[in-house]
Amino acid sequence: MAQTDLAKNLLKRFDRLKSQRQNWESHWQEVADYMQPRKADVTKSRSKGDKRTELIFDSSPLQSVELLAASLHGMLTNPSTPWFSLRFKEYEMENEDEAKEWLEDATEVMYSAFNKSNFQQEIFELYHDLITFGTAAMFIEEDDDDILKFSTRHINEMYIAENDKGRIDTVFRKFKLSARSAIQKFGTVSANISVVAKKDPYEEVEILHAVYPRSDFDPKKQDKDNMPFASIYLDASSGDELSVSGFREFPFVVPRYLKASHEIYGRSPAMTALPDVKMLNEMSKTTIKSAQKQVDPPLLVPDDGFILPVRTVPGGLNFYRSGTRDRIEPLNIGANTPLGLNMEEQRRNSIRNAFYVNQLMMQNGPQMTATEVIQRNEEKMRLLGPVLGRLQSELLKPLIDRCFALILRKNLFRPAPEFLSGKDIEIEYVSPLAKAQKSTELQSIMRAIEIMGSLANVAPVFDHINMDKLVRHLADIVGVPQKILKPQSELNAQREEAQAQQQQMEQMQQVQQLAEAGGKVAPLAKALPEEAKAVANADVE
Repeated sequence: MAQTDLAKNLLKRFDRLKSQRQNWESHWQEVADYMQPRKADVTKSRSKGDKRTELIFDSSPLQSVELLAASLHGMLTNPSTPWFSLRFKEYEMENEDEAKEWLEDATEVMYSAFNKSNFQQEIFELYHDLITFGTAAMFIEEDDDDILKFSTRHINEMYIAENDKGRIDTVFRKFKLSARSAIQKFGTVSANISVVAKKDPYEEVEILHAVYPRSDFDPKKQDKDNMPFASIYLDASSGDELSVSGFREFPFVVPRYLKASHEIYGRSPAMTALPDVKMLNEMSKTTIKSAQKQVDPPLLVPDDGFILPVRTVPGGLNFYRSGTRDRIEPLNIGANTPLGLNMEEQRRNSIRNAFYVNQLMMQNGPQMTATEVIQRNEEKMRLLGPVLGRLQSELLKPLIDRCFALILRKNLFRPAPEFLSGKDIEIEYVSPLAKAQKSTELQSIMRAIEIMGSLANVAPVFDHINMDKLVRHLADIVGVPQKILKPQSELNAQREEAQAQQQQMEQMQQVQQLAEAGGKVAPLAKALPEEAKAVANADVE
């Protein structure tokens, strides 16, 4: 299999991306050494299973990373609570109960697919990479058994590029694969891999995977050569093509924690805390030595030309001549361990601030009131708001778009009503930040209703409110499922029926009243002729 022009071009592009990434690699390695040692193999060659914590003397930074990763996981993709929903871009569709019910069913199908897959463990790994390296990458593909499959890739494998809008649309991944696995994956392999497989099928070979947008594809065709995004696998050693295909959507999500305008890769809180982390480790080493000297101090032994072995073990006996000063004494080193401990605590506080530990953890003390809890959550959202905004656009939106398209092509959604044809769907995030905003809106509405209620005796103020829309809006704010609400059409028909029954009852009451009135008039009418006759006779007389 000869090297094609496409392969040569891709190798040149890869070399360019590789040179752009070199300045970041040493930084990533240093950060990982102190705060994520299990992934500290960016520039270092590490054997699988070896010890990787030899540089760490204080575990506080590792705990801070774990806490922030768990907090982001809970605030953005908590498996126990809804974290997104679907809605139509057209506002008029919000009044269509059938459309809203279909969206709720589609959302439940997506949640089921997420929960069935390996999403939760892989997304938690992504948060770790994001906090440590500032850039993380996840590959999303379909799976025959679990519908969706997620794979968080190590940063040392990823080489990325932006488009003119600042979005990641090109990813090169260089990774290792056993020769046996390469043959199973690609079938036809290069001569280089074939030779390696014959010698040792478990020897690893390097594979280069390039994913980038195609500019010359035909959207009317659905073959592998006309997908919007190209997917090319190469033998990294020989440059031979192993596979050529494509994707309908960009299969990677590559979020950045924070990013400078002139940089491609992101920056992380671990990078901010790195000077304090390194200083804390040096202080910890010094403090440990100081404490060790105080607990087991160096000894002063007289030099009299005849020194017996010094026994420093517990209960050890050391002899000296009676009546002399020739005895063993501890050396006063003047260590100040409390000072070292105080300086360490200062560094720990700086590290905690970099990872928002004080804001994310519940403080010890008396039980907080509901108002204090709300204020604390608002403070948390103000601090993490910019980060959550970036993660919504670079992580959640492309992730949900990709998964929705995969599930749609598998025909797992129930058939949509005909009037939904051509309607655009967008994502609504149901994150704690969004819930806090809705909670504020709910309080404002309830306050307005309370004020209007006090004015109802003076003027018909509630005539200004569409009660049907108000009730449905309140139900949407508090998260009432659409399926348990009556459709507006059913509600209107029910009201018309009740009104008709009311009119019928009123008519029956009127008929009954007329009948009762007629019963009272009949005796009177019967008596009238007799009275008239008596009056006539009286006139004649």
